Amino acid sequence: MEELARKSDMKPNAGSLPEILQPLFWDQDFASLNWETDRDFIVRRILQMGSWSAVRWLRSTWGDEALRTWLEARAGAPLGPRQLRFWELVLDLPSQQVEHWIARSKDNPWERRVQP
Repeated sequence: MEELARKSDMKPNAGSLPEILQPLFWDQDFASLNWETDRDFIVRRILQMGSWSAVRWLRSTWGDEALRTWLEARAGAPLGPRQLRFWELVLDLPSQQVEHWIARSKDNPWERRVQP
């Protein structure tokens, strides 16, 4: 019974997003978000802050090839080095490409504000 409830949480309701994503959009009117019109924003939030359930939903809804294309089109841009390393492994991204993205992000003054 519990598994059935979890599976139903993963499915979008008639054009809306699944409830498992709602905590990611605390600053938005969640009911007004739409996968077709707000896809870039939704993907960005899930990749940056999503739970494992949210990531699983995204991968099953959109697919790894679309995620790879999305990241490549943005040169890894909303993600930090740790997130990029994770997606490098999951999506089998070329290491040199990810190294380049990370090096570019370190040129960003906001990335330099905190020393590791």
